[in-house]
Amino acid sequence: MESVANSTALAGRAGGLPWTLYAAVAGSTSIVAGLLWDISWHSTIGRDTFWTPAHMAIYLGGILAGIAAGYLAIKTTFAGTPGERAAAVRFWGFRAPLGAWVMVWGAIAMLTSAPFDDWWHNAYGLDVKIVSPPHSLLAAGMFAIQIGAMLLVVSLQNRTAAAERRRLSLLCVYTAGVLLVMASTFVMEYSDPNLQHGNLFYQISCGLYPLALLTANRASGLRWGATAAAAAYTAIKLAVLWILPLFPARPLLAPIYNPVTHMWPTTFPLLLVLPAIALDLLCRRFPPSTRRDWLLAPLAGAVFLAVFLAAQWSFSRFMLSHWARNWFFAADQWWYEARPGGWRYVFWNQETDALSPRGLAVALLLGTIAARLGLGRGAWMSRVKR
Repeated sequence: MESVANSTALAGRAGGLPWTLYAAVAGSTSIVAGLLWDISWHSTIGRDTFWTPAHMAIYLGGILAGIAAGYLAIKTTFAGTPGERAAAVRFWGFRAPLGAWVMVWGAIAMLTSAPFDDWWHNAYGLDVKIVSPPHSLLAAGMFAIQIGAMLLVVSLQNRTAAAERRRLSLLCVYTAGVLLVMASTFVMEYSDPNLQHGNLFYQISCGLYPLALLTANRASGLRWGATAAAAAYTAIKLAVLWILPLFPARPLLAPIYNPVTHMWPTTFPLLLVLPAIALDLLCRRFPPSTRRDWLLAPLAGAVFLAVFLAAQWSFSRFMLSHWARNWFFAADQWWYEARPGGWRYVFWNQETDALSPRGLAVALLLGTIAARLGLGRGAWMSRVKR
């Protein structure tokens, strides 16, 4: 009990929890908000510099997380209680929770990418390629901070008394939701409603989202852990979708085929809440066990695919209709380089990528692998105490 009491006094408190925890979560949120804002900026205005507000939001998130993690390392090493030092990982003579070290690496990677990206723009132009070396380094750093924040939360959750545990579990699923936003953003170009009748969309989705949802279920210990994570993802995406178009903006780079007048709203969130509910219900019938998880994984992959396919197949038809062309769903909103035409209202690549039994079989296999990884990672996170 003494070690539990010591562990809750990591770095000064804010509402009963360490301020470093809130700083880490705020930093991870700032990163995804800035990332979506930056995508909107490029789609609406085109021209940017290093000093755009979206970039500042991204790097602010990295700085917040880096400060929180650095403080934890210094505090634990030089002024930590025996309980804090016992619940820390030693690295180069310093001690800090595992999540703090992951965030330190992420912050260093992000801040290193900033001057690298500025030099790259000066040498090769403004975002000649999305996947450039500085952007890849930045993406790795951002993912590290998201994962580090979640590890920091679960390590404290797993060694804290019941009084604070529920709040930490809710923070856990929130960080999982932020990670979902991050992951979905990096596959955004494969997730347009126009692509949601094709094999590739369902294969990518099955290979990605069950992992995150089942990790949230197992790591948080909540009955509705996956659903809560999907709800957090949905709330963040909707907030960005509805707030960005409130700001006027116009393109500053040619060619301009679509003269937009406000910030592009990004895209409506995927209906991940529905398969998340199904996965939570399924996990209730299979208590955590390594042996059961091997049996649960193919079932979870099949359930995710069935529910997600039924939801998105129908919803994508709606998103291409005139009924979705309003502020709530923000359908038919296009970047400034998009040419007008009927191509906007049809499903793409149906000659080469139409949904097929073979494509669904690949999606099911990927979903099974992702589900098994998610169950395993979630089980591991539920035991992390450092």
